[in-house]
Amino acid sequence: MPLLFRILLIAGLVMTPGAGARAADSPFEANLVRLSEVLGSLHFLRNLCDEASDEWLGHMERLLEAEQPDEARRAKFIASFNTGYQAFAANYTRCTPSAIEAISRYMEEGEKLTRDTAARFGN
Repeated sequence: MPLLFRILLIAGLVMTPGAGARAADSPFEANLVRLSEVLGSLHFLRNLCDEASDEWLGHMERLLEAEQPDEARRAKFIASFNTGYQAFAANYTRCTPSAIEAISRYMEEGEKLTRDTAARFGN
């Protein structure tokens, strides 16, 4: 299992609230919103570059399950995922060296976000 997947799983388990949803003003909210955008970007790019799957969408779904956000937060996370997806969909119609480089950078950023968030805010 690739590192990002393990980190997402660990982060989800560590950050799962005991009761109810986390407040939107939590100190790691910006990290989760950005992670949502990264997952959307990877969902588009990895599928563009011949990895036909819903794997990245699945990671987004697991993030939502772990956070159990209220409707406003859920909408914010989904909008961020869609922003990441649409940003690349508007500019790429085929897999290019630039798209492959973007995949690499977003994988690194996603791993860093999840690792840092879990290390800093985990229980």
